[in-house]
Amino acid sequence: MRDQLQISARHVAIIFRKEVGSFFNSPVAYITLVVFLLISGWFFSSSFFLINESDLRGLFNIIPTIYLFFIPAITMGLIAREKSTGTMELLVTLPLEDWEVVTGKYLAALSLIGVGLLYTFVHFITLTFVGTNIDLGAIFTGYLGLLLVGGVYAAAGIFCSAVTGNQITAFILGFLIVFVFFMMDKVLFFIPGFMAGTVQYISVDYHLSNISRGVIDSRNLIYFITVIAVFLILTVRVLEIRKWR
Repeated sequence: MRDQLQISARHVAIIFRKEVGSFFNSPVAYITLVVFLLISGWFFSSSFFLINESDLRGLFNIIPTIYLFFIPAITMGLIAREKSTGTMELLVTLPLEDWEVVTGKYLAALSLIGVGLLYTFVHFITLTFVGTNIDLGAIFTGYLGLLLVGGVYAAAGIFCSAVTGNQITAFILGFLIVFVFFMMDKVLFFIPGFMAGTVQYISVDYHLSNISRGVIDSRNLIYFITVIAVFLILTVRVLEIRKWR
């Protein structure tokens, strides 16, 4: 059992390194990261210099919106590209389990999201240099919440990449799914009362706002982990169905 886990870990690491390399061997990663940083930097600067708001709340509020485009862009080719180039057939002939392929690609996408968030630390450093009193606990949980939201959207994106061989279609499907998650707590006014609680719980922003307050509740963590697991399991099932066709 231990040997099998070690073998699986090596396989996941191979896929992870391959996917990270493909990200940075093409302009896609650089373009999406630059756009992500420019937009997030503009919103931070506008709150910092124009309305004298010296905290990261504005940044944390805008990043989930940027995610709507940023994450589908980096996940759209994770599996769809393999299908369109014919390398998916090669992957399935290798001694790799489908879940190892999905996990490696998912972790690569999550690492790119983490890099984007890491670069926004420059705004945190800016606040420390101007002598602003910073709630480090809220900063930590805010970034944790953003990474978890990115994890949910990346899992949805890789699922969309698995169901189609066209990257543009994968991008559109990914955008639609994450947009639905993003909008759920914003349309509660139109939801019947008996369904409002369920819709609110499914909303990503509802759980993000709870974590961003500085309190890590196990119920919020369970939500994020469950949604991520569901999308990854569905992705594995899609690959398995394709293999048996």
